[in-house]
Amino acid sequence: MGVEAHATNERATGRTWTVRLDPVGRGRADVRVSCSRPACAAQVLPSAAVGRTAAVEHLKAHLRAGPAPRPSAYCACRAEECHTHIRPAGPRERPAPWRCGGAVVLAVVTDREGRWWRVMECCSRCAAAHPTAKIAATATATAPAPGRTAPADAFRAAAVSVPAVGPHFSHTASGAAAPHEVPAPRSERPQRPPRPTRQRARRGRIAQRFVPHELRPVALRDELTELGELFRAYQQRAEPDLAMLADLHARKAKAFRAWAEVTADTGLRLDAERAEQAAATARLQHLHRSGQAPEGDGPAVTRLLTASAQWNHARAVLTHVADHAPLPGPEARLLVVMLTLRTAQSGIGNLVGQDLKGLPLTDPEQLVGQLVESGWLDIAGTVDELIASRPESPTRIGVPSLTPDESDPGPFTFGRKMRPKLSGWAQRVVGEKKLRKAKTAADARLLALALATGVSLDGHLGPEGEGLPLEALASWCAVAPGELLELVDRLTATDWLTEVAVTDTVLTGRLTERVLPLSCPLT
Repeated sequence: MGVEAHATNERATGRTWTVRLDPVGRGRADVRVSCSRPACAAQVLPSAAVGRTAAVEHLKAHLRAGPAPRPSAYCACRAEECHTHIRPAGPRERPAPWRCGGAVVLAVVTDREGRWWRVMECCSRCAAAHPTAKIAATATATAPAPGRTAPADAFRAAAVSVPAVGPHFSHTASGAAAPHEVPAPRSERPQRPPRPTRQRARRGRIAQRFVPHELRPVALRDELTELGELFRAYQQRAEPDLAMLADLHARKAKAFRAWAEVTADTGLRLDAERAEQAAATARLQHLHRSGQAPEGDGPAVTRLLTASAQWNHARAVLTHVADHAPLPGPEARLLVVMLTLRTAQSGIGNLVGQDLKGLPLTDPEQLVGQLVESGWLDIAGTVDELIASRPESPTRIGVPSLTPDESDPGPFTFGRKMRPKLSGWAQRVVGEKKLRKAKTAADARLLALALATGVSLDGHLGPEGEGLPLEALASWCAVAPGELLELVDRLTATDWLTEVAVTDTVLTGRLTERVLPLSCPLT
């Protein structure tokens, strides 16, 4: 006993470390990825999606480089007196803590929101008690403790000690060995029928939830299990199918609502509502990408920007420019919009003279010079060289406030491929053919940008067609509120607006069918 107790005390405690994903600050999109191992420094990344990918890769690198689980390690869960394994107590029984057992494994445990990942060197029974645990590695050999014989060695020792004589029967008078027959070879013996294998009940999993085997009705249990398998199969697809995804979310919403009624679980009811919203969003995206009209009404609209995420990014750029415009006036505002879209992702871009000459600017040289003097814009060379530059030799420009660094990832979260799409959309709106032929000024084209990003799916101004506030539109166009009516008349004359009505505070109306492909609906 003393030897065994001493050996147990010398067992090393199981290793454990955590990789976390935390927000940098309130209202900011960037995140911090940190690891509890002392040699790992924290990283600041521009978005939660990028941070989650980096955290998972960091964890995989540790698992690849680290040693395998030690067969003699002391279970990390038991060493920390983990209380998550306590079984729920019935009305007449006490809660019993989970008992350790099985091979030592490296288990990766995460939360449902994907904010932290924890690696534990623990026993397989404790790993199985965690609903989100994934086994990364298993100890392949078990070393016997000092003073204790391994099971295989004990079996071999017992086999050696058996005397090599025949069996003795109790009715035999003498101690002589009774004659015995040599058994027939295995190939000549009658074959026994195979034992029936017990089929373990299939345990379903959907949305990080386990489907209880005792859930009734059975049809609901089978539907939840099948949905979990279908969602996992969809994630393995090479190409997305938004129509299929919408149907899966709709089935999930119906099944979760029935599950909530059976168990009276509020969390399941909330999950059902989120699934309904996801189904509606996926179905709407499918309609936009396939050029169909919502609910089959009206003509199909093929928009230049096809997804709601792109529409939101376009509105984010316009909002940022309105809040951080370095110079007053509509011409400066319009130029800042176009330059921001040229440099939004990295703070650096290329520009040629034709890009400036195509905008309705009275004096582009003077305006660019003012932006350079204010420190908002950097150019390689002089303003005259920028105006004279051609597509084969563009001028390098930079906007310091949009350049990301380690402490500030920048105001925008879209990627490199999204930036040219947004820039091309803005150029199409500002340089629209009828606006160009009518020689509309910068203030009217700013209003066209605002109206294109402030409509419902059918083109009516404002959410649900309620209209847009005049004060906000005048502030965006950098004009006085009294000048806004003239701009509205210009857009109506160029076949941008129809059914216009203006009150003291709100502008209502609808974009014409001609310009609906340039719109970014409010969803």
